[in-house]
Amino acid sequence: MKIAQIAPLAESVPPKFYGGTERIVSYLTEALVHLGHEVTLFASGDSRTAAELVPITPVALRLNPAITDPIPYHMMLLEAVRRRADEFDALHFHIDLLHLPMIQDFLSRTVTTLHGRLDLPDLPAFYRTFSDHCLVSISDHQRLPMPPVNWGATIPHGLPAGLLPARIGPGADYLAFLGRISPEKRPDRAIRIAARSGMKLKIAAKIDNVDRAYWEREIAPLVDHYPDVEFIGEIDERQKADFLGQAAALLFPIDWPEPFGLVMIEAMACATPVIAFRCGSVPEVIEHGRSGFIVDSEDEAVAAVAQLPYLDRAWVRDAFDARFTAQRMAQDYVALYRDLPGARTEAARLRRQRGEGSELQIVA
Repeated sequence: MKIAQIAPLAESVPPKFYGGTERIVSYLTEALVHLGHEVTLFASGDSRTAAELVPITPVALRLNPAITDPIPYHMMLLEAVRRRADEFDALHFHIDLLHLPMIQDFLSRTVTTLHGRLDLPDLPAFYRTFSDHCLVSISDHQRLPMPPVNWGATIPHGLPAGLLPARIGPGADYLAFLGRISPEKRPDRAIRIAARSGMKLKIAAKIDNVDRAYWEREIAPLVDHYPDVEFIGEIDERQKADFLGQAAALLFPIDWPEPFGLVMIEAMACATPVIAFRCGSVPEVIEHGRSGFIVDSEDEAVAAVAQLPYLDRAWVRDAFDARFTAQRMAQDYVALYRDLPGARTEAARLRRQRGEGSELQIVA
């Protein structure tokens, strides 16, 4: 098939640091190419891919201090897609909702994966208006706040099987917290759980400007108070393998309806068990007693830490291999693309004939 992948522009594909959606777009794009499909990726110009790259901006928006409003650049993204839409059997959007009013001419060949939380008060009216568009959820729990819409499938995220090596031996004497410092991620819980368990906690996390006050008011004082808490900051993919793989467990003490939780399967790929609070997608990702422990309180989390020596890390990696590889994810999406009512199998002969002047001018 000839497939378009349309990514957000905030981060490159894959992102250099934090960026869950762009990371999944990268894994899916490369897996589709590996399966033999002809893939075009619409993304920032600093993206890296084996697919054809259509660069909309020279670099990711978050890395360009001159950018103050992302909307004009996403409008440029949509125009670039519109100009080439007739080339594709299927078009796959990862940009939430901006595109929905603009794709009616090729609606029957499009699918949108919703990567974020859907329990926000302004969303039901919007999705009722566009209820015929094919949507993909990344967990069944993510769907709960939505009005009746056209769900195409629930397709969990996946990682390349060889991306993060499994460390089957015993982990080091620390617990890990990875992701973002924010109230809903509850790093304060992680600090207390580690302290009560008598274990070191390493925190590798991004601090967004919107969460800076929360860090300074709530979390930084706890880091200073507990000598066995180490704040590392934001890490890259290479550092992530060691950070997760050497940990005794990943703490995932969330307090919000997490749509998926990519870090959970990253830990599982490293054969590192996950201790996660029962919120959002957690029960769909973690198999209690096999890939980790699902808990309802800090007391239960402390008890789970004590059970870690009795959990075989090989089971954790087996759980990842069975359910969360990028190949499985790509195969699930291809099956969905083929079921789209307007999907084509011979798009090449239907492509528009364009001159050189039809391309968008890329901003410097």
